[in-house]
Amino acid sequence: MKVDLFYITNYLVILQPYLFIVKKLLTLLLFCSLSLLSIAQVQSLKVKGVILDSVSKTALSYVTVGLQDIKTHVFLKSTLSKDNGGFELSAPAGTHYNLVMAFIGYPSKSIFLKDTTGIIDAGNITLAEAVHKLKEVAIIAQRPIIKQEVDRLVYDVQADPDNKVITALDMIGRVPLLSVDGMDNIQLRGSNKYKILINGRESALMAQNPSDVLKSMPALNIERIEVITTPPSKYDAEGLAGIINIITKRNTDQGYNVSANARYLSIFGPGYNATVTVKEGKFGISAYGGINYQLESATASVISNTQFSPDKIINQNNTELFHGNRSFGNADLSYEIDSLNLITASLQFAHAGFDHGDDQTSRQINSLNNLTQGYQLSNRGYSSNEPIDATINYELGFKNHKNELLTFSYQYSYSPHKQFDNTIFTDRFNYTQSQQPDFYQENTSGSKVNTLQIDYVYPLKKINIELGSKAILRQNFSDFSRYDLDSATNNYLVNNSQTGEFNYQQNVYSFYNAYQVKLNMWVLKGGLRLERTQINAVFTGTPLDRSYNNLIPALAVQRSFTDNSFTFGYTQRIQRPGIAQLNPFVDRTNPNFINTGNPNLNPELDNTFEITYSHHSKGSILVNLNYAFSNNAIQNVTSLTVNNLGNNVKDTITTTTYENLGSNSNLGLNLSGSYPISKKLSVNVNARITHVWLKGAFNGEFYTNDGYTGNANTTLSYVFDSGYRLSLYARYTTGNVTLQGKDPNNFTSTYTVSKNFFNKKVNVAFIAVNPYSRFITLKAYTRTTDFAQTNYLQNYNRYFIVNLNYKFGRLNKDIKKNQRNINNDDIKGQ
Repeated sequence: MKVDLFYITNYLVILQPYLFIVKKLLTLLLFCSLSLLSIAQVQSLKVKGVILDSVSKTALSYVTVGLQDIKTHVFLKSTLSKDNGGFELSAPAGTHYNLVMAFIGYPSKSIFLKDTTGIIDAGNITLAEAVHKLKEVAIIAQRPIIKQEVDRLVYDVQADPDNKVITALDMIGRVPLLSVDGMDNIQLRGSNKYKILINGRESALMAQNPSDVLKSMPALNIERIEVITTPPSKYDAEGLAGIINIITKRNTDQGYNVSANARYLSIFGPGYNATVTVKEGKFGISAYGGINYQLESATASVISNTQFSPDKIINQNNTELFHGNRSFGNADLSYEIDSLNLITASLQFAHAGFDHGDDQTSRQINSLNNLTQGYQLSNRGYSSNEPIDATINYELGFKNHKNELLTFSYQYSYSPHKQFDNTIFTDRFNYTQSQQPDFYQENTSGSKVNTLQIDYVYPLKKINIELGSKAILRQNFSDFSRYDLDSATNNYLVNNSQTGEFNYQQNVYSFYNAYQVKLNMWVLKGGLRLERTQINAVFTGTPLDRSYNNLIPALAVQRSFTDNSFTFGYTQRIQRPGIAQLNPFVDRTNPNFINTGNPNLNPELDNTFEITYSHHSKGSILVNLNYAFSNNAIQNVTSLTVNNLGNNVKDTITTTTYENLGSNSNLGLNLSGSYPISKKLSVNVNARITHVWLKGAFNGEFYTNDGYTGNANTTLSYVFDSGYRLSLYARYTTGNVTLQGKDPNNFTSTYTVSKNFFNKKVNVAFIAVNPYSRFITLKAYTRTTDFAQTNYLQNYNRYFIVNLNYKFGRLNKDIKKNQRNINNDDIKGQ
């Protein structure tokens, strides 16, 4: 016990013995390789089975199952049953064990195992519900929060005690391999090149700004978060760093259940949401909806841009205004025609509408510190997102082979984004109306996606075979326009040079074949995916017609021991540009600093290798070493553009866009651990350190940049005898290294006090976030051969939350849901 605590304290918190850990991992990899050669000599006992309710014959999930030595009465191995009631345990051979099961509301059950080696299939094991519910059931082992599977890490959100009081975005920041920076951007092993799925499917809700949706969603509605670092071939090949799969609570039973949540944030305002689950006969529905208000807030930012030839400095001070609301919901429906035929459907929708403004002062000075240009700018506008997803699945089972499945799926997704800005200039100095008139601009962009998919699963005794085919028909679009004020007529006239349409048809046709083999203590998962991409695009009269093929391999191997496992993974991934990177619309709301997309971007190809060691006993530890490289990286780059305004007047504009530039490689070490110091006190720590190497040519200049990035967070929880629970959470995130600079660092801390009332039906929590200071200033910098730029952003830092959760109802029988879903993870998350 002391050794475990010392290990966690020294290797997870301090992070200094980096080279020592690498050396240990290489040693462990060698040991793993030697074990491969001696697999035939390894003797162990493997026990599996399925746990059912004795009356309804339905599967019981999260039943605690353990192997108890009959002589010492010590539990050597334990696990929880899965959603289908299945479990699997391995233990050293040569010892007689009792197989013991414990579940709330059911008497514990013990089965003597006669065999001491080999594989024991216990078959269907039934538990009878207690006539009188037990006041307390002795649980053999604490429900594990983290589980390392052969190709992914699984974080059990329902096992996290804070799931009732924090948001989904806060919960993501606690998951190993994931982090959230000071701008609420989600990162997977320090990368923003990943894909987010909801219940295994791409969602239009995540197409524009997933952080906004996840900030509004309570973590209580999430079952688990899967970090798929070696995505199997059934997933689309998109997402260089991997896939984040958020599984929401959808287990509906006979009867009904209602959960309502209300919270108030001292800065941002109130939020309300509710979940309803109903099961009646063969029909079931699980629905969720919520609304969050954003009170008007004002933040400040400063831009300092120093240009070298000729020498001048542009200083801008901005006050940004923002207010609006978000609402969203989803519904999952299921109808069991019979035991072999199942129809499921889902609907997800959201609305986000915000009014925004920017009051800006811009001053340009020369090397003699004389004012050469200046203006006051007032911008007022609005933006809205209204994404929607609709999916229907038909699942066919086979009478003679119950686990053989054929699934047909269709999904329609629509994610429109509207933006309007009206910009007025005053207090002009050497910045005339003819050079830069008052203007307003509009842009309607988004995507429409139709997806057809067929999946077939054929499981054998030790081999699981999967194959399928898919067609994604995606139309990215943008309709943009600008109108300039004519000072002579005082009318707004269309600016044809900044008005146009963009239509980008991208069709992806794919076929995959994957295999999973289980051999005693080994699991092997591998496959191939063939993708054919066809692009047909037209923007401002320029046609684009291209196509390409990709054959994507994926391989993952896991070796399990009594309390440990080693996992090796390799995969190749592709990163297709999304609408935000492709859109040629030029955002000129800040005339000196403009942003635009690049319709000529090519996809990026990435290779990733990883090895993971995980240990689970009283505490848990996970060590992940990974290396990835890409030779055609999509980079965000900034350059100076000189506009000739006539009459020998020139204006220099800073333009930010996207380009395929050179190589991007990184070597990362991730450390995670949790330890129950006592029954009342527990600690959880996650940390990452990554070295990044970037290089590429842009605007005739060759750039190189490298450096370390990382993040660390820890959660300390204590439960008092009175039932109150205190949770302390702290997070530090370094900024990402970019080709031309570095993003800002950030530190945040959260203090939570919560308590359950009325037999755990009501939970009340008070949360204090960063109580030390009201604002925090984030600093980022960019440097090229032509200029150096520093951005300072002041964000709200301190706020308080009051959260109330109430649930009621009674559920008896799980709803049946299909096992295969559409998951469009083939483009870059926006």
